[in-house]
Parts: sequence; C-alpha cells; structure tokens
Amino acid sequence: MALHLIKLCVGADTLDDLREWVSRRALVALAAGLEPSSSHTTRMIPKRVDELLDGGSLYWVIKGQVQARQRLIDLRTFKDADGITRCELILGPEVIETALQPRRAFQGWRYLKDEDAPRDLRNLDGGSADLPLELRRELAELGLL
Repeated sequence: MALHLIKLCVGADTLDDLREWVSRRALVALAAGLEPSSSHTTRMIPKRVDELLDGGSLYWVIKGQVQARQRLIDLRTFKDADGITRCELILGPEVIETALQPRRAFQGWRYLKDEDAPRDLRNLDGGSADLPLELRRELAELGLL
C-alpha cells in the first residue's frame, strides 16, 4: 500500500500558482534534455522510501486546504554548499487536483496514509469537480463535501 507525504505549498496562493511553477520547472528540465519533472528540496530525509516510491505522492496544502498532489518519482539525498545533507523529492510533471481537505499549518512534511489522503477530484462523484473553488472550499469547511 502506498504511503504519501504532505507539505505546505509555501509561496503559492492558488492552485494555478503551483501549476505555473511546476510547468516552468518541467520546461527547464526539457530544455536540459531531461525528463519533464520538478523537484522540491527538504531538510529532513524520509526513512520509509520504499513505501513512498510504491505509488506515493506529495500532497500540497495551499491556503489551509489540501488541494493537489504530484506523484513521487524518486528521493535523492545530497549535501548542500554548507555540507548539510538534504533530500530532493523528484516529482511527476502532472499536478492532480484533489478533493479539498482542511489542514492546519505545520513545519516540514508529514507522512500521510493512503486511507487518509483526499481522493482525486476527477474520481469523485456528484459533480463537485464542476463547482468553483471558493464554493468547494466553503462546502469542505462545513463538512458537506
């Protein structure tokens, strides 16, 4: 069973901000002759790598709500210019919108069990994917979605 990571998407105010950032990173990778992907560097290194790479994703919290995910392709450790070991999360190029799920602010990343992860918006029934984001956000906060 897949294990996921969840992280605050610092610097992005909207899902479109995240999509734009991912798109720019994918274009840079393509220009360098690499596979289109993006990466995110973290200070802490996950210990459960095999579970994360067995279908796991990085779920992004934007403005207090989980709103999207990106597939985890790889995790690579490296030393930065100061000699501190870091982890680079290699992410798939697709930003997949999820059902909204409220989350309080936290530092770093957390593990997220598959059964606790929000479902992809395109897989939900009931037409909620057609609702405007603000309306979905309000309904999610009320526990109606």
